[in-house]
Amino acid sequence: SAVVFPKKIATEQQSLMLVKRLLAVAVSCITYLRGIFPESAYGTRYMDDVCVKILREDKNCPGSTQLVKWMLGCYDALQKKYRNNYWLCLQTVTECYHFKFKYTHSGPLLDFGSKDKKSDSTISCADTKKASILLIRKIFVLMQNLSPLPNDVCLTMKLLYYDEVTPPDYQPPGFKEAKYGGMIFNEEPMYLNVGEVPTPFHMLKLKITTEKQRMENVDKNILKQGETAGPLQVCGVSGDDPEE
Repeated sequence: SAVVFPKKIATEQQSLMLVKRLLAVAVSCITYLRGIFPESAYGTRYMDDVCVKILREDKNCPGSTQLVKWMLGCYDALQKKYRNNYWLCLQTVTECYHFKFKYTHSGPLLDFGSKDKKSDSTISCADTKKASILLIRKIFVLMQNLSPLPNDVCLTMKLLYYDEVTPPDYQPPGFKEAKYGGMIFNEEPMYLNVGEVPTPFHMLKLKITTEKQRMENVDKNILKQGETAGPLQVCGVSGDDPEE
């Protein structure tokens, strides 16, 4: 009935469970606030004191059932530590939600400040909880300020993997092999770093790419603005992450 933040994340399995739940909340909030599925496709849950809508299988809404199956496939890849990137795309392309995952045995170090002043503190549950709630609140604000989607919008999902550890023939349930050639925007795209959530074993980052004109109503103080690309640029590489 609620996304419970543990008092201590002592094991990798506890961390994985929290990352799965946070991903479910984020994807559900995005699709709900963008009006992708009807109200009946969602249940109400709580994330600390924040009320959120969680996507569920609805026999009257095949699209929600398909997305739930995709999410279960994503969990399979996360469990095996194969998954690197996860793209939730509203095509023509109009909007792209890019979830990036990192895995570590010793845990990532805090890096919320200046690049020249990295903290050497390990991640605490309080850090994870604060970052999680902040991420969801940013999603709420951003989704409510973006321009409405086209009536004929179509949602799709793509997974990218760590090639060095993923078996060549691996495909998670609900997915099939496809060549990834990028996604093209008809209008000038803008990249936004929404936020990141660290745990002692994982790091989840969310970036959004959308047409610049859709950002006209968004207060630029809400989110740190990423770099802007020219027209017809391939979505996904904003130039601010050397690992990409």
